[in-house]
Amino acid sequence: EKPWLKSYPKVVPAEIGALPFGSIGDLLADACKQYASRPAFTCMGKTITYAEVERQSAAFGAYLQSTGLPKGARVALMMPNVLQYPVAMMAVLRAGYV
Repeated sequence: EKPWLKSYPKVVPAEIGALPFGSIGDLLADACKQYASRPAFTCMGKTITYAEVERQSAAFGAYLQSTGLPKGARVALMMPNVLQYPVAMMAVLRAGYV
C-alpha cells in the first residue's frame, strides 16, 4: 500500500508514465532547446536564459573533456547556490560524467 497517496490532491495522478529522456542531461538539453529565450535561473537579481545555460555548459563541458577525465568519472561540485551551479551541473552531465 502507498499511504502517501491519500494526501495527494485529486488532480495529482498516483502514477506517471516514463519520460522520453534517457538521462537528466537529455532532459536539460531538450529544455534548453525548447525554451531557449525563457529565463532558466535567477539568483541575486541576475537571470540567465536556457540558451545561456546551453552555451555556457557546452563550453565548460568541453573544457572538462579536454582534461582527459574518462567518461563516467565522478566530479564534485562544491559551490554555493549561485547561477554557475546549474551551468556546471549540466556541463558535467553533458560531458558524460557523474
